[in-house]
Amino acid sequence: MAIKLDKQEKNFRNELVFAADAKAVNLDHTLTNLFMLMRNDGKRVKVKVTKEHTFETMHKYLESLENRGVISGFKENFEAADCWLRSNLLTLVNRGNIQNEKIASLRPVHLENYRIRNIAQARDYNTADQIFLMLRKQPGILNSLKDYLNKGWDNATKNIAKNIELDVDSVGILHLIKYIEVDLKTSSLLKNVRPVLEAQADLLCDDILRLLVYKDDIPRSVFIEYLRTLIGFHLSLYTQKLIHLLPKMIEAGTRNIQDDWSIIVDVTDNLDSKVSLYACEDMEMTLNALYEYVKSTFEINAVYWRSEFSSQPNMDTIDDILAVLKNRPENFDMYYESKLDTILHNMDDEDDRKSVLNHIQYETSSFDKYVQTLVKAKGAYQYRYYHQFIDNISQKNTDYGFLADGRSRRHTRRAVLGSRLLETLVQLLVLEPQDSGGFKSHSLSIDELITALRRRYGIIINGMLEPRFKDADVQTLTAFRENVEAFKNKLRQIGFYTDLSDAYILQKIRPRYNLDV
Repeated sequence: MAIKLDKQEKNFRNELVFAADAKAVNLDHTLTNLFMLMRNDGKRVKVKVTKEHTFETMHKYLESLENRGVISGFKENFEAADCWLRSNLLTLVNRGNIQNEKIASLRPVHLENYRIRNIAQARDYNTADQIFLMLRKQPGILNSLKDYLNKGWDNATKNIAKNIELDVDSVGILHLIKYIEVDLKTSSLLKNVRPVLEAQADLLCDDILRLLVYKDDIPRSVFIEYLRTLIGFHLSLYTQKLIHLLPKMIEAGTRNIQDDWSIIVDVTDNLDSKVSLYACEDMEMTLNALYEYVKSTFEINAVYWRSEFSSQPNMDTIDDILAVLKNRPENFDMYYESKLDTILHNMDDEDDRKSVLNHIQYETSSFDKYVQTLVKAKGAYQYRYYHQFIDNISQKNTDYGFLADGRSRRHTRRAVLGSRLLETLVQLLVLEPQDSGGFKSHSLSIDELITALRRRYGIIINGMLEPRFKDADVQTLTAFRENVEAFKNKLRQIGFYTDLSDAYILQKIRPRYNLDV
């Protein structure tokens, strides 16, 4: 069906709601663009390179460095250097496909890696914008992360800092970008808006702060892997919570509502496990809520486009918009009646016009009819791509994943904890805040870890303490008991849990590092 919308009406993305586009996202590209935003205080910049980066141009960079006396041995060891570029220094799209393989960017190992990137191949679809908006809520933590990621680079001299120990990959990246300049004149500045879910932004910041505790104790490559895992995990958490909570915010007219989101996680690694029934139902509820979420976003957009309806003419906060939607001012519908008439008038096919009118016939106001028309025009697209978007940011079916499914309709999506994701979360949760500031590592019992995951992230492993399962039957009890046992086994596999005694009190999650910072 052809419903003609103007440029503004076609735009679903709104930084006030969610800065990212629902597309097929690669988290390496998200990190690369996030580093660019961090390095340039929220600006997306271009580099002074007129041609596309290829393996030939990368070889020329290395040849130039050798001619300048910066490096040596490249020409004599060309094949080894090329292999190093491919495996350690570059992020590729269509890797292994000789005809379509292209360079996206340098690997996100150092803050300056964004200087060598092909914008078309390294698109992050504004996911970096969302993460940056969340991190910017705590400037101290943002700057601490920035300082660590920029380690080894002297911004004043535009050279590698002396007397700083760096891993070989970071040194290689810094040599490659040494003579590539940034064109600040073509930059675009990210809007200064507050995340809708501010508590979720604070949680990300706190997790980054805890991760920084390990910066001197783990290799840089491990730190980057943890960071990448956290970015994907928190994007997934934020998206799922927003889908659940945004319609409730519109109904209440405020962001200050109870965060009652939670999700049952299947940690058995068995698609046919007993607990999978409940985990799949929870994920299905989230995905089924996409319609109301899309509708709520169009409602917010419709008011945002006509901010003069607010008591504050320069309305730029979500709070103002929610207040207007809850208590609509006089003559609120007149503008939307005109917009709706324009859409209907521009429809060439009479059957399509009748279909739209039939779709909106039960709405009572012109505003609601207008929003429903937008949903009919663009809703199916958003619904389809949000599935793919959640799959990508959740790193579905990987060791880093928060989501898994099978290849048949029998094994639908469910939340999981991949071994690498679980390792990352445990590393953060074994850190205990101190009254004097800083953190100290400490042991946790299985129950304490399960409780911490539930309280902090809404992750349910043992649902028997949940009000919705207070009258659970034997089958449900068995399902959660098996889930807890599988959780213990997974902790054993990643080296955090050992049964040293039959005494339950001695069965502890033990930190890998004894830290007191």
